[in-house]
Amino acid sequence: MIDSARLNLPEFARGSVWLVGAGPGDPGLLSALALHALDRADCVVYDALVDSRILELARAGALREYAGKRGGRPSPRQPDISARLIGLAREGRRVLRLKGGDPCVFGRGGEEALALAEARVPFRIVPGITAGIGGLAYAGIPVTHRDTNQAVVFLTGHEESGGLPQSVDWAAIARAAPVIVMFMAVKHLPAIAAKLMAAGRDPDDRLAVVSEASLPDQAVVETILGKAGDLGQLPTPAIVVLGPVNRYREVLNWYVGDLRGVVLG
Repeated sequence: MIDSARLNLPEFARGSVWLVGAGPGDPGLLSALALHALDRADCVVYDALVDSRILELARAGALREYAGKRGGRPSPRQPDISARLIGLAREGRRVLRLKGGDPCVFGRGGEEALALAEARVPFRIVPGITAGIGGLAYAGIPVTHRDTNQAVVFLTGHEESGGLPQSVDWAAIARAAPVIVMFMAVKHLPAIAAKLMAAGRDPDDRLAVVSEASLPDQAVVETILGKAGDLGQLPTPAIVVLGPVNRYREVLNWYVGDLRGVVLG
C-alpha cells in the first residue's frame, strides 16, 4: 500500500464513515487518501461502478458489501444504504463508502453525508476523479480548451424514477455552454438530443459517447447531435459529451494499443 505515516495521512477513526471517490475505473487513478482508506477500513460498502481490481486493494478480512444502483435494475433504496452506513459506524467500525467517480457528482454522496450528519456520525468526503473529466481525458477529449469553451455544463440524463429529467430547463442548458457533459444519459439520448436541437443547438454539433472509460474495454462512438437517435444500443456505463472539444480527439487519442494492457493507467 502506501506509507501513511510518511505522508501524514489522517486517522481513519473507528465509528466513522469515509465517502470516497474511486475514479472512473482504472485503479491507478485512486487518490492517496482512497488507498489509505482501503488499507484501514473494516468494511467497504461499494457501488456498481467500482472496478473489481480496486476492491482487491481492500484490507484482508474487511467486510465487503454491495450497494450499487443501476438504472432499470433492482437496486437498494437510498434510505436503506444510508441507514446501513450509520448502523455499521455505530458498531464501532471504520466504514468506507466507495463510489465510482466522485461521490458528490451525481453519486448521492451529498445525500449520504446529510444522513450521517443528522445521525451525528463523523464522516469525511474524499473526492475522486469524475468520469466527466477523467473519462473524457482517456478518450483524448479535454473537457475545456481556451479556443473552444470558457464554460461547461454537467447534467444527469435521468431522474430518480429512471425517466427523462422533468425539472431541467433544456432551453437554458442548450445556451449555457458550448460543451455539455451528460452522465447516465444513454437511455434517453435521442430525447435529450431532440430537446437540445429544439432549443437551438446545431444538429452538426460533435457528440461522443465514451463507454468503460479508462478501462481496457474503453470504446468511443463519435457522431453529431442530429444523428444521436441513430446510434442504437450503446454499452454502459458511459459518459456523453457534446460540443467542439470533441474535435481534439483526432489528435489527442492517446489511450490505444499496448497502453490498454498496462496494469495501472
